[in-house]
Amino acid sequence: MKEISLTQSKVALVDDDMFEELNKYKWYAHKRVSIFYAARCLPREGGKQRMISMHEMILGKQPDNYEIDHKDGNGLNNQRDNLRIVTHRQNGQNRHQIKASKYPGIYFHKPSRSWCGRISISGKRKCLGYFKTEKEAFQSYRNAVKNIGESVISGIF
Repeated sequence: MKEISLTQSKVALVDDDMFEELNKYKWYAHKRVSIFYAARCLPREGGKQRMISMHEMILGKQPDNYEIDHKDGNGLNNQRDNLRIVTHRQNGQNRHQIKASKYPGIYFHKPSRSWCGRISISGKRKCLGYFKTEKEAFQSYRNAVKNIGESVISGIF
């Protein structure tokens, strides 16, 4: 395993046999949501700039409906044994979820500094409102389950 320097004082981990090829390029640390990935810009084609991720350069562009997953959740660990080709649904299954509430369907909404009740009906999320206390938010969730029916609703944590 070798390290490739990125911007923002980050490094990407790669297999020894890929180091020389990958190290020819200038890579930067690209943050998506809360995870950093190694990426670089490709030469312009038709006037448009395109970015390529290091993991995509290693495993190649995937067909529609497939993507590359980092098994350990570290987007900078681009060793082949840490990469796998999965569907979008499979990729989401190993995503770390933050459970900020002891109640189902409730989470703390940082921007509004309040508790939010949320349900999912047939795969669509519905916000039940923002509340000062966790218990008030849970009461709204319980009322929604009671009114709509438990078989139709699944809590989103």
